[in-house]
Amino acid sequence: MEKTRLQKIIAENGVCSRRKAEELIRQGCVRVNGHIAKLGDGASAHDVITVNGERLRMPKKMEKYYLMLNKPRGYVTTMSDELDRRCVTELLEDFPERVYPVGRLDRNSEGLLLFTNDGKFANDIMHPSRHVSKTYRVTIRPSVSDEQLAQLSAGVVIDGRKTMPATVNVLSQEQGRAVLQIVIREGRNRQVRKMCEAVGLEVARLKRTAIGPIKLGMLKPGTYRELTSEELRAIRSAVGDK
Repeated sequence: MEKTRLQKIIAENGVCSRRKAEELIRQGCVRVNGHIAKLGDGASAHDVITVNGERLRMPKKMEKYYLMLNKPRGYVTTMSDELDRRCVTELLEDFPERVYPVGRLDRNSEGLLLFTNDGKFANDIMHPSRHVSKTYRVTIRPSVSDEQLAQLSAGVVIDGRKTMPATVNVLSQEQGRAVLQIVIREGRNRQVRKMCEAVGLEVARLKRTAIGPIKLGMLKPGTYRELTSEELRAIRSAVGDK
């Protein structure tokens, strides 16, 4: 019987990306029929696969789900939290299937967060080579200068590496406060906050309003909905998945 690479099976079950699955295999966290798996091993539908002791379901064809959530501030983007902080998964407890966040928003950020159980879809969106745009509405203090706008647009050095050019527009500005729209095409940790800090701006509020062509719209904070077929086609086209 034809076997499929373990990292592909794990990713398609929505556990994590293929790259992360490979790390789990190297660490000895994956077993096939009770035996520790090695990188390069495969499995079929008749095999029992466990990841960190939890058995994977091996349906012949798994139903795929794609959701958007308007994440409120105060929630962490993890499945569970050792510090007993509120997790975004608590907001999807009434959804009948297990889905996983695509990327993350830090605890004090809010806005659009995608969820799925389709590992390939998640990996395509997050992979650095895809350069999927992410749009943020950022309230900063104090007001912003033309020089700071130019620096943010051209790229600034954070964590020892320069960011890619960004699109930055001023939505409104008053004494001691401004609202910016920042579009980036990378997914580095806390990138927008660090970019603003690098040019001397304090982020008072950060909200993600779009991922590629997917827009948050009027979805209320703390609520979710499934993506429409048009939205799925648009995001797949954006990552080059025809």
